[in-house]
Amino acid sequence: MSKTPIALKPTAGFCIKTATLHPAAFPLEPTLIPVGFKVFVNIAWDHNVPPPPDGSEDAIQRAMQGQDVDQRNPDGWYVPVVVSDGRRDKDKAGKPSLVFDCIYNTSVKARTLTDPEFKLFIVELALQRIEAQTSLALSRQIGTPNIASKGKLSPRTVYVPSFMVTGSPASQVTAPPTKPLIQEVIPPTSPSVKPKGILKAAKPLPTTPPALNANKTQQSRPTWTWAKENSKLQIRVTVPTLDRALIEQATLDIEPRRFIVHIPDCPVLDVNLALSDAEIVATAASRTSASLHEDPAAEPNNALTLKRQRDLDVQGATSEWRVAERILMISA
Repeated sequence: MSKTPIALKPTAGFCIKTATLHPAAFPLEPTLIPVGFKVFVNIAWDHNVPPPPDGSEDAIQRAMQGQDVDQRNPDGWYVPVVVSDGRRDKDKAGKPSLVFDCIYNTSVKARTLTDPEFKLFIVELALQRIEAQTSLALSRQIGTPNIASKGKLSPRTVYVPSFMVTGSPASQVTAPPTKPLIQEVIPPTSPSVKPKGILKAAKPLPTTPPALNANKTQQSRPTWTWAKENSKLQIRVTVPTLDRALIEQATLDIEPRRFIVHIPDCPVLDVNLALSDAEIVATAASRTSASLHEDPAAEPNNALTLKRQRDLDVQGATSEWRVAERILMISA
């Protein structure tokens, strides 16, 4: 695919703050990024970034709901974005942090300012794109510092697929029938660096540490149930190996249709209520056995029934570790 260089002078929009969910090696330096490492994401605008295609409101809503991510749909709507390499910085307290710039076409700005759901969509695209081109897994519990950007947004030149650039000869070529949610827009790299891949829709599940053998995995695997109490959804996660030392390193990520519990030396508990019923059953069946439940269908049944409830209340969610009972209580 031919590429066309474009010059950018991005204008700051807003900044969000998140943190890493798992340790990861980062190519910026040969060091390990720890859990909880602060990451700033600058959302910025530039008229030279390729704009989204024309689309009906229905097409835009489908994209916002993730329904056009990997479908062979010629009417699928997508949003191109330029994502910078991460750079080192420090937070307000002087602690190390990472900063990424995610630059959209200026036409995206207006709806972002007036439609909160669309703004969340743009933020989620930025986080997914960063995850796709790095080894980082980012929390969806984000903060919004009172700054337009973390650090200065410098001019830069990037290369984009020629068919996406308005006015270029290649822009008249019909785009391939399979389009990702975010088209590939790659900053210039040296020949020795492999091009970054196109974003995949589904966030990869964190992997279980390889040192765990099968028996240990079965013994340490968290299980869960849920109940409705008044207006709250109560999720009870049982962790057979829970102790205070593990709690200090554990992380909990809550999204409207998903929750992820990561505890060292335990398989990750990732419950994604946005999946189809068939996917939920298949995913649960692959990790559930009679040694874990008297009823092997308990785990998928929990997810299927919880799926039919309202979204989890991310803003009002609370959690409590009960070491003596070896459980985590989540109220959302």
